[in-house]
Amino acid sequence: MAALLSALIVYASLYPFDGWRLSGQPPWAFLTAPLPRYWTWFDVLSNWLGYVPLGFLCVLVALRSGASRLGWWLLVLYPSLLSLLMETVQGYLSARVSSNVDWMLNSAGGVMGAGLAWGLSRTTAMQRWQRWRGHWFEADAHGALVLLALWPAALLYPTPLPFGVGQVGWMLYATAAQTLEGTGLAHWLPVVLEDPRPLSPLFQAVCMALLLLAPCLLGYSVLRGTTRRALLLVVVVGGSVVVEGLSAALTYGPAHAWKWLTPPAVLALGMVMVLGLLSASLSRRACVVWLVWVLLTGLALLNSSPATPYFAESLQVWAQGRFIRFHGVTQWLGWLWPYVAMVHAAAHISGRRAVRLDTRLQD
Repeated sequence: MAALLSALIVYASLYPFDGWRLSGQPPWAFLTAPLPRYWTWFDVLSNWLGYVPLGFLCVLVALRSGASRLGWWLLVLYPSLLSLLMETVQGYLSARVSSNVDWMLNSAGGVMGAGLAWGLSRTTAMQRWQRWRGHWFEADAHGALVLLALWPAALLYPTPLPFGVGQVGWMLYATAAQTLEGTGLAHWLPVVLEDPRPLSPLFQAVCMALLLLAPCLLGYSVLRGTTRRALLLVVVVGGSVVVEGLSAALTYGPAHAWKWLTPPAVLALGMVMVLGLLSASLSRRACVVWLVWVLLTGLALLNSSPATPYFAESLQVWAQGRFIRFHGVTQWLGWLWPYVAMVHAAAHISGRRAVRLDTRLQD
C-alpha cells in the first residue's frame, strides 16, 4: 500500500509529464524563495492531508518489519523526502511551480500520519484490528482489500455510464488508428461506425448492475459469513451512490449531483441488491468465477456503447482547474481497475488449482 500510494503521488505531482525545460536556477532555489502571496484552502488541505496516509503506512511498515533505528528514521522521513524530490522535479516542468509551502505541508502531513500510527501502536488498537481482520477476512485478503480501497477513487472519474469503469475500447482504437495511419497494417483495423447505436435502457441497466456487482463479489471472495457479505453489499452500493453524486457535483455543480439517477440507474441498483443477496451464500471459489464472468460481460457491454453527449464536456472540466493534479490518477484507476480485478481473480483461481494439484501429488 505504501509503494502504491507513493506511485500515485509521483503521478499526481508530475502529471501531465510534458513541458520539460531548464529554468536557469538551481533546482533547490524554491527552498529559500519568498512565501507565495496567493493560496487557497483547497491547496492547503490537499497538500497536508494527501501525505497523512503515506506517513501512517510507513510507520506500519517499520512496525511490521522490525526496522532498525536507522530504518525507522528513514521511513518516518520518507514522505518529506519524497515531497522534496517531487517539488524539485516540478521546477523542470513549465506547467508546475515548485513551492516551499507545499513541501512543508506535505512534510507536516507525513509527520502527522506517522505520529498517528505510532500512537495507535502504543495502544491495543493495532492488535484489535489484526484480530478483527483475521475474524472477518481470509488470510490472503490483502490484494482484494487494496482493490476495494481503490474502487471509490476509480469511480470518481466521469464515465459514460454510472459505475462504468473500464471503457478503454474507444481509446485503444484511436491510438491504434493513429499509430498505424499511413502503414500497410491500417486496413487490418475493424470498421467502426461513426455514430454507433447507444445501448437500450435495459442493457444500460444490466451493464451498470454487472459493473457495480464486481466489487461486491470481490469482497465476497475474501469475507467470511453470509451476514457480513450482506453488510458489505449495502456499504458498496451506498458508497458507490455517494461517490457518483460527488463526481457529478464536482463536474457539473451541486445542483446536478443526482441527475445521473435515471430510471436505468435506479433499476441497476435494484438488480445489484437482488443479485448481491443471492450471491452472498456462494462459496469463495464460486464468487471468484462469478466475478470473472460479471466483469467480462459488463466490460463487453460498456465498450460497445458510445459516450454520452456530456461525456466530452465532463473530461474537459476534470482536465482543468483544481482537478489538474488528480484527474490523471483517477482516470487511470477508472480505466484499469476492472482489468486488474480480473487478473487478480484469475490468479486466485489458478493459485488454488496449483495448491490442490500439489496436495494431490504429495498424497
